[in-house]
Amino acid sequence: MVINPQDFYVKGVNYTIRAATNGDAEEISELRLQIDGETENMDREKGEGFIDHAGFERIIEADTKHPKNLFLVAETNGKIIGYSRCVGNDLKRFLHKAEFGLGVLKDFWGFGIGKNLMKETISWADNNGIEKIVLYGVLETNKRGIELYKSLGFEIEGLMKKDRILSDGKYYNTYIMARFN
Repeated sequence: MVINPQDFYVKGVNYTIRAATNGDAEEISELRLQIDGETENMDREKGEGFIDHAGFERIIEADTKHPKNLFLVAETNGKIIGYSRCVGNDLKRFLHKAEFGLGVLKDFWGFGIGKNLMKETISWADNNGIEKIVLYGVLETNKRGIELYKSLGFEIEGLMKKDRILSDGKYYNTYIMARFN
């Protein structure tokens, strides 16, 4: 699915949120790799689950055609600095919901990019019959993320105990969070 681009100006940074295009595939591949290495809040360590530009071209093409999928990017000065993806389901029992994920370069945290990516996705979901947006695996130590999600109407639905092992060798719990329309 595609949305109209939206421009933002936050704390001196101009950026645009728009639908991903096939021309973004290589840059998104590199961006995802970098973001995975910048924080342990993501599911993957740097290089794990790598998707090359051809893989992202296929994903973007499929998401553009699917009425319950949305792939957005945030860019400033022609450089992609964040992304979000919302993926619906074709099974009848799950048509009402979609899974959501996002990533923003650490240098651009604090400029509302993640929040605005989420707001655009929520608006799109509300207008396209998606009644529930789910975030799986929100790391319990990601207090900033949890507060952001809560501020946008998400609530904690469940706890997955010892869900991840981080670089310190310890187990961490994750939350399942959801927003209902």
